Amino acid sequence: MTTAVYTHAACLGHDTGPGHPESSQRLAAVIQALRDDLPGLDWREAPRASRGQLLRVHDDELLVAILEQSTDAQVHLDPDTVMSPLSGEAALRAAGAGVAAVDAVMHGDAASAFCAVRPPGHHATGGQAMGFCLFNNVAVAAAHAIERHALTRVAIVDFDVHHGNGTQAIFEADARVLYMSSHQLGLFPHSGGRRERGAGNIINLPLAPGTGSRMFQEAWVERMLPELEAFRPQLLLVSAGFDAHWRDPLAQMQLAADDFAWLTGELCAIAGQHAGGRVVSMLEGGYDLQALRECAVAHVRALRDPAH
Repeated sequence: MTTAVYTHAACLGHDTGPGHPESSQRLAAVIQALRDDLPGLDWREAPRASRGQLLRVHDDELLVAILEQSTDAQVHLDPDTVMSPLSGEAALRAAGAGVAAVDAVMHGDAASAFCAVRPPGHHATGGQAMGFCLFNNVAVAAAHAIERHALTRVAIVDFDVHHGNGTQAIFEADARVLYMSSHQLGLFPHSGGRRERGAGNIINLPLAPGTGSRMFQEAWVERMLPELEAFRPQLLLVSAGFDAHWRDPLAQMQLAADDFAWLTGELCAIAGQHAGGRVVSMLEGGYDLQALRECAVAHVRALRDPAH
């Protein structure tokens, strides 16, 4: 079995407007880099998420706002979060990718999976689109794993430079889901403090601006990876944002592609021990195209070849 990559052309149709950092160029760059540098990946078309799958984590009012507002122009849901005529379809495919990927790894149809999709998801709460995110893709995937596959220990690891406030809010009272996030202090959405513990299932690692490879890896080894190991996840989901890279224009961390490869390898090792190697990763942030290409390739290579 190889690593499956789920994507859909509709995800390129979500138009955020000129100058917006979360542009279709991001996804195009990731897809091209993976095709160029990692031949042999199993490319698959992302299906649409169903209404029922979305309603496991989202309010009906949000579905109406995203899917049933006919528009022939761009609409700003907030100063940063934009919808265009094709955004609803993109959001359905982005969420559906995670659902299909969970099914594939749970059924043994893929060893692991990467969802090359947009819009990203981890800021979307149960009732609100925000922070470039429409639906919370990784939360939809986790809820599907619990409901469809009867899992009781699903871990979500989020290494995007911004805290996944939406994912935390959705699961903070549900001990079946462990949510772990490392993120830069002082950035949007200004959440993710160490004292935010939920039902004991929330573990936040805020890091100072300028944090580099050594401090990042030491923090994960000392605080985060032991907690993940102790949870013994039956499935590992990843919110894979690459905006902690030193080139990223929206943050001030100092990581390199090798750091994402290293962490991915550590996560795969724990998944190999407890989850039959089942890892599903979903693209989140990352706003420098060169860094995004390098990091996505490093991450997916580590998913595909976890022993190396």
